[in-house]
Amino acid sequence: MQRWRGYESVPGGLGRSVVTIGVFDGVHRGHQAIIGYAVKRARDLGLQSVVVTFDPHPAEVVRPGSHPAVLTEAVRKAELIERLGVDALCVVPFTPAFSHLGPEEFVHDVLVDALHAAVVVEGDNFRFGHRAAGDMALLARLGRTFGFTVEEAPLVTEDGLVFSSTYIRSCVDAGDVRAAAEALGRPHRLGGVVVRGDQRGREIGFPTANLMCHRYAAIPADGVYAARLVRGGDQGGPLNAAVSVGTNPTFSGRERRVEAFVLDFDGDLYGERVSLDFVAHLREQRVYTGIDPLVAQIRQDVAQTRELLS
Repeated sequence: MQRWRGYESVPGGLGRSVVTIGVFDGVHRGHQAIIGYAVKRARDLGLQSVVVTFDPHPAEVVRPGSHPAVLTEAVRKAELIERLGVDALCVVPFTPAFSHLGPEEFVHDVLVDALHAAVVVEGDNFRFGHRAAGDMALLARLGRTFGFTVEEAPLVTEDGLVFSSTYIRSCVDAGDVRAAAEALGRPHRLGGVVVRGDQRGREIGFPTANLMCHRYAAIPADGVYAARLVRGGDQGGPLNAAVSVGTNPTFSGRERRVEAFVLDFDGDLYGERVSLDFVAHLREQRVYTGIDPLVAQIRQDVAQTRELLS
């Protein structure tokens, strides 16, 4: 997959293309359907398939301080998009100047001049241009003017529920990682660098990998989870882990942390970038009267994790 940063970087010899545009945070089942449809249409027509996305999230530029929790970091999002068979990914820096492009300017500058779009594929709720003034009807009218067609990809629904990034964020925020996985088509993944913590886990026989996550990362609700830890590079398969998210209330903690006890592992993860794929919520955070009941509960958590992930 070719990758370009900025539509000005698109090579002149691209030729006509089939384009789909969106933030695509999560690359969830709904996104997969839209992108997959664009890839199919491009192959049918013998053209290049191009996904256009944005960095940073448009909300942070349009309404500073309103950045939503991020379901997939930029590198992970690109990997997931590439797996769908896309020929090229164009990441547009979403700047204040870019946010002020009107719908007509957006279509002319990005779709026509840069990407030579023959077909544009979107969902029916697609909006574009300054203040999201453009909709699918306007896009179709501009397509007739500039010589491209607009096709609507079918929505992915289940029991009347339309999958969306907002819905998945609400699931993660509530700790319902099973529902999030159902909408994503895979477990929700949280990445971070392993840093040193208070060493309390090691002292009681359950050393944990403490993740320092991105400031906008979508971290599940406080609680204990069964998860799989994935190491970077070629370092074997995923490792089963019991994960605690919260402030360690038994020790009167104040800082919210993500701590993973990796089952059957005695290596050193400090400084590594790892990811956690959340599989199931086990229980809520609790305050224990001492170390012994806490250790007994952790043993139960580990046993339940082992059983769920075996």
